[in-house]
Amino acid sequence: MDKFSEENIAKAVELFGKGYNCAQSVCAAWAGCYGLSEKQMLRVSSSFGAGIGRMRKTCGAACGMFILAGLEYGNVGGNAADKQRNYEVVQELARRFTERNGALECADLLSGKGVRASTDARPEERTQEYYRKRPCPKIVEEAARIWLEFLKENEQQ
Repeated sequence: MDKFSEENIAKAVELFGKGYNCAQSVCAAWAGCYGLSEKQMLRVSSSFGAGIGRMRKTCGAACGMFILAGLEYGNVGGNAADKQRNYEVVQELARRFTERNGALECADLLSGKGVRASTDARPEERTQEYYRKRPCPKIVEEAARIWLEFLKENEQQ
């Protein structure tokens, strides 16, 4: 799949609907674009769902964007300028995410929709009620959209 394709957004939403966590859904939608298999990307991002390990900290969908930012802009040589560029990208993505969703923390995103944010490590069963009451499918879609927009805006740089 082309990394500049709207199909990536649909893929992220589809993956979430199949039971993958929010971080996995965002990341795996772009797996092939970074030379990784879907299985590899699902493993790399698996610990970041539900606000990092279901601790309800930074939203997993946002973490998914940050993982992708590392693949696109991450530094490998310890160069201060490269680190700065990566951190600037992550901060910009976080700003956009917060602007569009009202918060960056999983607990805040859920409580804003009246959902009790359990930190029990056992995930909830994915039922129609689960999907109906949670903002997560839309947040996954929005995170994927933010990443796609960012990629398109920075294609020439």
